[in-house]
Amino acid sequence: MARIGSSDAGGPVADRIRQRRGGRLTPLDTMLLHSPAFADGWNSLLGAIRGASTLSADVRELAILRVAELNGAAYEWAAHEPVAREAGMTAEQIAALRADGDPAVLAGPHRAALAYTDAMTREVAVPDLVFKALQEHFADQQIVELTTTIAAYNMVSRFLVALEVGRE
Repeated sequence: MARIGSSDAGGPVADRIRQRRGGRLTPLDTMLLHSPAFADGWNSLLGAIRGASTLSADVRELAILRVAELNGAAYEWAAHEPVAREAGMTAEQIAALRADGDPAVLAGPHRAALAYTDAMTREVAVPDLVFKALQEHFADQQIVELTTTIAAYNMVSRFLVALEVGRE
Protein backbone atom coordinates (compact mmCIF):
# COMPACT_ATOMS: atom_id res chain seq x y z
CA MET A 1 0.00 0.00 0.00
CA ALA A 2 1.24 3.49 -0.83
CA ARG A 3 2.66 5.57 1.99
CA ILE A 4 0.07 8.30 1.51
CA GLY A 5 -3.44 8.01 0.14
CA SER A 6 -4.67 8.99 -3.28
CA SER A 7 -5.71 12.56 -3.86
CA ASP A 8 -8.95 13.91 -5.22
CA ALA A 9 -8.96 13.19 -8.94
CA GLY A 10 -10.94 16.25 -9.96
CA GLY A 11 -10.10 19.52 -11.63
CA PRO A 12 -8.54 20.71 -14.87
CA VAL A 13 -5.12 19.13 -14.23
CA ALA A 14 -6.69 15.73 -13.65
CA ASP A 15 -8.71 16.24 -16.83
CA ARG A 16 -5.52 16.96 -18.82
CA ILE A 17 -3.88 13.84 -17.42
CA ARG A 18 -6.96 11.76 -18.28
CA GLN A 19 -6.89 13.18 -21.80
CA ARG A 20 -3.26 12.08 -22.30
CA ARG A 21 -3.98 8.67 -20.82
CA GLY A 22 -7.11 7.90 -22.79
CA GLY A 23 -9.61 8.70 -20.05
CA ARG A 24 -8.07 7.10 -17.00
CA LEU A 25 -5.81 7.97 -14.10
CA THR A 26 -3.16 5.65 -12.69
CA PRO A 27 -2.12 5.33 -9.04
CA LEU A 28 0.92 7.43 -9.98
CA ASP A 29 -1.37 10.18 -11.26
CA THR A 30 -3.58 10.22 -8.17
CA MET A 31 -0.48 10.46 -5.99
CA LEU A 32 0.94 13.34 -8.04
CA LEU A 33 -2.37 15.18 -7.88
CA HIS A 34 -1.60 16.03 -4.25
CA SER A 35 0.38 18.82 -5.94
CA PRO A 36 -1.59 19.93 -9.02
CA ALA A 37 1.22 22.19 -10.30
CA PHE A 38 3.75 19.36 -10.14
CA ALA A 39 1.26 16.90 -11.65
CA ASP A 40 0.63 19.29 -14.53
CA GLY A 41 4.33 19.77 -15.26
CA TRP A 42 4.97 16.05 -14.94
CA ASN A 43 2.14 15.33 -17.37
CA SER A 44 3.57 17.76 -19.92
CA LEU A 45 7.11 16.39 -19.66
CA LEU A 46 6.14 12.72 -19.78
CA GLY A 47 3.64 13.41 -22.54
CA ALA A 48 6.44 14.88 -24.67
CA ILE A 49 8.76 11.98 -23.89
CA ARG A 50 6.12 9.43 -24.82
CA GLY A 51 4.56 11.27 -27.75
CA ALA A 52 6.90 13.83 -29.31
CA SER A 53 10.27 12.10 -29.43
CA THR A 54 12.18 11.12 -32.56
CA LEU A 55 13.59 8.20 -30.60
CA SER A 56 12.17 4.85 -31.67
CA ALA A 57 9.65 3.38 -29.23
CA ASP A 58 11.72 0.25 -28.66
CA VAL A 59 14.78 2.28 -27.59
CA ARG A 60 12.63 4.49 -25.37
CA GLU A 61 11.04 1.48 -23.68
CA LEU A 62 14.40 -0.27 -23.33
CA ALA A 63 15.65 2.71 -21.34
CA ILE A 64 12.50 2.93 -19.23
CA LEU A 65 12.53 -0.77 -18.37
CA ARG A 66 16.22 -0.76 -17.52
CA VAL A 67 15.77 2.23 -15.20
CA ALA A 68 12.86 0.42 -13.54
CA GLU A 69 15.01 -2.67 -13.08
CA LEU A 70 18.04 -0.82 -11.71
CA ASN A 71 15.93 1.21 -9.28
CA GLY A 72 13.66 -1.61 -8.13
CA ALA A 73 10.51 0.05 -9.49
CA ALA A 74 8.28 -2.98 -10.06
CA TYR A 75 5.22 -0.81 -10.75
CA GLU A 76 7.10 1.00 -13.52
CA TRP A 77 8.29 -2.30 -15.02
CA ALA A 78 4.75 -3.73 -14.99
CA ALA A 79 3.38 -0.59 -16.66
CA HIS A 80 6.01 -0.52 -19.42
CA GLU A 81 6.64 -4.16 -20.27
CA PRO A 82 3.44 -4.36 -22.39
CA VAL A 83 4.39 -1.06 -24.06
CA ALA A 84 7.82 -2.51 -24.91
CA ARG A 85 6.15 -5.56 -26.46
CA GLU A 86 3.87 -3.28 -28.50
CA ALA A 87 6.99 -1.42 -29.64
CA GLY A 88 8.34 -4.68 -31.07
CA MET A 89 10.69 -5.84 -28.34
CA THR A 90 10.85 -9.61 -28.02
CA ALA A 91 10.61 -11.56 -24.78
CA GLU A 92 14.33 -12.33 -25.12
CA GLN A 93 15.22 -8.64 -25.52
CA ILE A 94 13.08 -7.67 -22.54
CA ALA A 95 14.65 -10.43 -20.42
CA ALA A 96 18.08 -9.00 -21.30
CA LEU A 97 17.14 -5.84 -19.41
CA ARG A 98 16.86 -7.67 -16.10
CA ALA A 99 19.85 -7.58 -13.73
CA ASP A 100 20.70 -11.20 -14.59
CA GLY A 101 19.86 -10.79 -18.29
CA ASP A 102 22.19 -11.36 -21.23
CA PRO A 103 22.71 -8.11 -23.17
CA ALA A 104 24.46 -10.06 -25.93
CA VAL A 105 21.02 -10.71 -27.47
CA LEU A 106 20.63 -6.97 -28.13
CA ALA A 107 21.64 -5.30 -31.39
CA GLY A 108 24.27 -2.53 -31.45
CA PRO A 109 21.94 0.46 -30.94
CA HIS A 110 20.15 -1.32 -28.10
CA ARG A 111 23.44 -2.30 -26.42
CA ALA A 112 24.68 1.29 -26.68
CA ALA A 113 21.42 2.64 -25.21
CA LEU A 114 21.58 0.04 -22.42
CA ALA A 115 25.16 0.98 -21.49
CA TYR A 116 24.21 4.67 -21.52
CA THR A 117 21.15 4.02 -19.34
CA ASP A 118 23.28 2.03 -16.90
CA ALA A 119 25.93 4.76 -16.68
CA MET A 120 23.41 7.57 -16.21
CA THR A 121 21.44 5.65 -13.60
CA ARG A 122 24.24 4.04 -11.63
CA GLU A 123 27.06 6.56 -11.87
CA VAL A 124 25.42 9.73 -13.29
CA ALA A 125 28.70 10.62 -15.05
CA VAL A 126 28.95 8.83 -18.41
CA PRO A 127 32.36 7.49 -19.50
CA ASP A 128 33.63 8.78 -22.84
CA LEU A 129 33.68 5.29 -24.36
CA VAL A 130 30.02 4.75 -23.52
CA PHE A 131 29.10 8.11 -25.03
CA LYS A 132 31.15 7.50 -28.19
CA ALA A 133 29.40 4.15 -28.69
CA LEU A 134 26.07 5.93 -28.38
CA GLN A 135 27.09 8.48 -31.03
CA GLU A 136 27.73 5.65 -33.50
CA HIS A 137 24.00 4.86 -33.52
CA PHE A 138 22.11 8.03 -32.66
CA ALA A 139 21.93 11.63 -33.91
CA ASP A 140 22.35 14.53 -31.49
CA GLN A 141 18.59 15.10 -31.13
CA GLN A 142 18.04 11.43 -30.33
CA ILE A 143 20.84 11.51 -27.75
CA VAL A 144 19.24 14.54 -26.07
CA GLU A 145 15.86 12.78 -26.10
CA LEU A 146 17.34 9.53 -24.76
CA THR A 147 19.16 11.45 -22.02
CA THR A 148 15.94 13.22 -21.06
CA THR A 149 14.01 9.93 -21.09
CA ILE A 150 16.52 8.24 -18.81
CA ALA A 151 16.63 11.22 -16.46
CA ALA A 152 12.84 11.54 -16.35
CA TYR A 153 12.24 7.86 -15.69
CA ASN A 154 14.83 7.91 -12.94
CA MET A 155 12.63 10.64 -11.44
CA VAL A 156 9.53 8.49 -11.98
CA SER A 157 11.07 5.38 -10.43
CA ARG A 158 12.40 7.24 -7.42
CA PHE A 159 8.98 8.80 -6.82
CA LEU A 160 7.25 5.42 -7.12
CA VAL A 161 9.70 3.59 -4.87
CA ALA A 162 9.91 6.29 -2.18
CA LEU A 163 6.13 6.60 -1.83
CA GLU A 164 5.54 2.87 -2.45
CA VAL A 165 3.07 3.63 -5.24
CA GLY A 166 1.54 0.43 -6.59
CA ARG A 167 2.68 -1.77 -3.69
CA GLU A 168 0.09 -4.16 -2.35
